[in-house]
Amino acid sequence: MRQSSLVVVANRLPIDDSMAPDGACEWRRSPGGLVSALHSLLRHTPATWVGWAGGTGPAPALPDVDGVRMHTVALSADDLRDHYEGFANATLWPLYHDSVEQPEYHRRWWEAYQRVNQRFAEATADVAEPGAVVWVQDYHLQLVPGLLRQLRPDLRIGFFLHVPFPPPELFMQLPRRAELLRGMLGADLVGFQRSQAAHNFAQLVAKVLDVPATDRRIAVDDRVVRIGAFPVSIDTVEMAALATRPDVADRATRLRHDLGSPEQVILSVDRMDYTKGIEQRLKAYSELIADGHVKVRDTVLVQVAVPSRERVGQYQILRERVEREVGRINGEFGRVGEPAIHYLTQPFDRVELAALYRVADVMAVTPLRDGMNLVAKEYVAARVDDTGALLLSEFAGAAAELPQAYLVNPHDLEGLKQGLLAALRADPDDLGARMRAMRAHLHRHDIRAWARSYLSALDDSGSLLTRLGAAG
Repeated sequence: MRQSSLVVVANRLPIDDSMAPDGACEWRRSPGGLVSALHSLLRHTPATWVGWAGGTGPAPALPDVDGVRMHTVALSADDLRDHYEGFANATLWPLYHDSVEQPEYHRRWWEAYQRVNQRFAEATADVAEPGAVVWVQDYHLQLVPGLLRQLRPDLRIGFFLHVPFPPPELFMQLPRRAELLRGMLGADLVGFQRSQAAHNFAQLVAKVLDVPATDRRIAVDDRVVRIGAFPVSIDTVEMAALATRPDVADRATRLRHDLGSPEQVILSVDRMDYTKGIEQRLKAYSELIADGHVKVRDTVLVQVAVPSRERVGQYQILRERVEREVGRINGEFGRVGEPAIHYLTQPFDRVELAALYRVADVMAVTPLRDGMNLVAKEYVAARVDDTGALLLSEFAGAAAELPQAYLVNPHDLEGLKQGLLAALRADPDDLGARMRAMRAHLHRHDIRAWARSYLSALDDSGSLLTRLGAAG
């Protein structure tokens, strides 16, 4: 078995669910998220990605993608139901997002979570060469660092949590809280999106495990585990280059025409998730129409809501509620050929997304809670002419980096309405100043800066940074 000096471990492999006729696989790119963050770093880099390929049954053998080896981990139907849909997304996900929905706790789910994490750890131990750097990703695999350290103490292990980490009073609800914390502490470096999350983690470790902990270092047995904030970012240059392509500009022009050539376009791009604040956003927009502040003929809302976790009951109910509300708003305020909301549920490729970003006069990113939200950063990077307004939730991690956005509390309906109006009515000079400041920040803090910051803290030798090309 071929081994790698860099191994990325994540729940999903970063590939599409089908292969081309010639047997080739392609990177699966979705709005925001892990794959978009790591894609530009890992292509053409000798590395192995350990993950689930989708589907159930035996793990398929997959070809390399852009030089990255794909090592599949098998999941059974029971694993998918109890680990992924159960403990990961019906226990941890709502808990980590401020219990927007009530977390569920079932012993069968926890047993599956342990079983699957053990399988990922064993697969990683098999493909990592001696002394390799292993980068474990996100809440699905919080036990892997500890399990992997038992199997391969020679490895340099990093763990990065892409979602928020909750305050102690919420996390303390977890029946198996100590085991999860010990699993994360198997890493040499535990990274979070924001410093508050690192602080929450340190407080919990000190309280639950009774070990010395600060917001930077935690003493575990004879080791020191470092923790810190490493806000994830995007390939700013790639998105800007894509947005300036002639075919993208032409597509943006056609899209605006297809929308009825309105004076202003509001865009939201989300996964269908109860953390994204879609219902609150729709309600705010409908009230602005009802109050006469927004006229349908002049302004349209494009809501992209890509379905996710469709077998989880909470998500099925959410989709039904959102579609019912869209229907109500269009039925009450739309006209023939002039819907108030253009509602789209299909995924979009990068070209179509870039064109949508160019069309949008206002980008509304208003989650109730979000670890970062890379869609907000993609929109800013795509506004190469320094136009456009970003309406951003205070509870998205990106808000700490983009204070020039129109920041709103999505739980406050009146505040959300006023923020949306302010973005729609803003002076162009003010918009330009805000956008230039945000774009300058993203150019300084892009995906390579994120990798340089995290990997230099994890890999003392610096050799990995050199191979990734992230040191420059």
